[in-house]
Amino acid sequence: MQLTDKPKDIPIGPGVYRWRDAAERVIYVGKAKNLRSRLNSYFGNDLHPRTQSMVNTAVAVDWVMVRTETEALQLEYAWIKEFDPNFNVRYRDDKSYPYLALSTTEEFPRAYVYRGDKRKGNTYFGPYVQAWAIRDSLDHLLRVFPVRSCTSGVFRNAKAAGRPCLLAHIDRCSAPCVGKISAPDHRALVKEFMSFMSGNSKDIMADIANRMKSASETQDYEQASVLRDDLAALERVLEKSVVVLPDDTYADVVGLVHDDLQSAVQVFSVRGGRIVGQRGFIMENSVEATSESLMTDALMHIYATATKEEIPVEVLVSHEPESATSLADLLGVIREAQISVRVPARGDKRILMETVLANAGGALGIHKTKRSADLVTRSKALAEIQVALGLPDAPLRIECIDVSHISGTNVVASLVVFEDGIPRKKDYRQFIINDPRDDTASIAQVVTRRFKEHEELRPYRPNLLVIDGGLPQVNAAAKALELSGVGNMHVIGLAKRMEEIWRPGDAYPVILPRNSEALFMLQRVRDEAHRFAISLHRNRRSKGMVDSVLDDIPGLGPVKKKALLAHFGSLKKVAQANVAELATVAGIGPIQAEQIWQFLSESNSEETSINTATGEIIES
Repeated sequence: MQLTDKPKDIPIGPGVYRWRDAAERVIYVGKAKNLRSRLNSYFGNDLHPRTQSMVNTAVAVDWVMVRTETEALQLEYAWIKEFDPNFNVRYRDDKSYPYLALSTTEEFPRAYVYRGDKRKGNTYFGPYVQAWAIRDSLDHLLRVFPVRSCTSGVFRNAKAAGRPCLLAHIDRCSAPCVGKISAPDHRALVKEFMSFMSGNSKDIMADIANRMKSASETQDYEQASVLRDDLAALERVLEKSVVVLPDDTYADVVGLVHDDLQSAVQVFSVRGGRIVGQRGFIMENSVEATSESLMTDALMHIYATATKEEIPVEVLVSHEPESATSLADLLGVIREAQISVRVPARGDKRILMETVLANAGGALGIHKTKRSADLVTRSKALAEIQVALGLPDAPLRIECIDVSHISGTNVVASLVVFEDGIPRKKDYRQFIINDPRDDTASIAQVVTRRFKEHEELRPYRPNLLVIDGGLPQVNAAAKALELSGVGNMHVIGLAKRMEEIWRPGDAYPVILPRNSEALFMLQRVRDEAHRFAISLHRNRRSKGMVDSVLDDIPGLGPVKKKALLAHFGSLKKVAQANVAELATVAGIGPIQAEQIWQFLSESNSEETSINTATGEIIES
């Protein structure tokens, strides 16, 4: 359908659609339960700017109807992999992880450490964070399960020469190359190896322990010592994986952290209650990204090429996927079992999910830092900002202002500085807003104080001043600059909701491509200003809470209040102290110590609790 056509002929029902540009390249792929309803929504007026940018680029759309949402998921992912559309999610594995692989299609399967894309017919365990750890584990495993680990060339040479390699002489290989073990017996050994790696360690180790006991009872001490060493080797392998959940847990824990442009995904593989693998990747978000759709995209990426053995019976996710039921059905078909896809609400699984999310957040932060540290990327970003905003030069010095408060109280602001795309922290400033009225007045006050009061910064005039906010905030900043005698400075506002750029007096914002380095740098500058403002706001709020509590204690002046905090270190420790401990503070006698203790005890008796699901504070 050309965009000039009427959309009345779009069918009703599930399907997958492709938007194309003037060169007939696929620029976006999407799926829908109702194609007509979904595609008609693109012809409305209330579109997200990034979605509007995609529609403006497109000239035509086509679609394929399918029977179920599960089929739509599969076709959507296949088309994204085939066409690599600019406006869809893009994946960047943050590193090449090592796996423990078994070439199960060979007559004598081989165990080895492997990096790279998975090959059909092989069985993989992991991935693992460190290659040395899996090599050490493989060495211990070969002692108990001496399967073949040599390359095809070494195997052929040993077979032709009729002499096994060194591994056979040190009991790390059963030497199938010279017929010391038959193919069926070697496969049985490989099956035990795979069973242990799949989480069935408890039964295997119990069997070895029983055999060791029997050998000892029959006075076959040599065999008992061999089995004892085998047991110790397997225990050393298990020591490398942390026990986090009950023994029967067979799950993947998938955590996702994202901003408007990028997402970080971390996957912890739990087998037999132990973390046996961990990996992560970065996604460039699609134009219509939500937490739910991003989780769906992440799960499709993780399991698109997975084998039956690689899919767990339980997938724990940080966000409910957009198509949770269809995803579970799709994975269940591959696994040939019922699969659970859910968000853990409480208990050890929820605690583990928080660890996974912390890892994902750290990975996203590291990715942003690495991206910002790259000289070529920074230069490209500054050049893109110059062109997009029509600046005479690249903005080598960017300053950004952000205001922070809660319901108009403890209003503070921050000013951060980036030079050549790198934070210049010695030029950072924080402001306490005097007589705050609203955000626009606060912005105007900070701009005025920055360019009138801070003489040490006046010679360092920014090429670009960024305001965290929309058109009202940027207009207020421009007016304050004019009153301060610097009205010809380039100033913009970056509105967080849609990441649009506002210039003073403009009727419409500037929309940068979602994957542009310019938008990424402006976003990072804005986020740094927000972080710096929040740190001051929290400090002032905490100090205000301490002051308000201690100020209410009769007879406790500023000197004694300061002495209490200096002695105990915090209000919490003051409240936990008994009368005798309070009386040891300089200037606090036994009678006043009793009064302080009584007052704080009564304050603590007014119990409060927090609803962890909603974040609400509940007073009893």
